[in-house]
This record gives sequence, structure tokens and C-alpha cells, in this order.
Amino acid sequence: MASVVELPRLSDTMEEGVVAKWRIAVGDKVKRGQVIAEIE
Repeated sequence: MASVVELPRLSDTMEEGVVAKWRIAVGDKVKRGQVIAEIE
């Protein structure tokens, strides 16, 4: 099931981010506030 994940702005000019590393695997349960990816 797909879900929308909002990315907090890391700077005033940020418009996009690139997933550098996933911190969870497919099928893992995710809790609110859990880190799921590293963004560049």
C-alpha cells in the first residue's frame, strides 16, 4: 500500500530531495516519527 510521506524543508530554498538510503525494508511496520530514509 502506498502512502504520502511529507518531507520537512531542510532549507528555505529546498524544493526536492533524493533518497540516499532507505532505513526500512519492504514489509516492515513503520511507527509515527520513525526514520524511514536518509535524504540528500
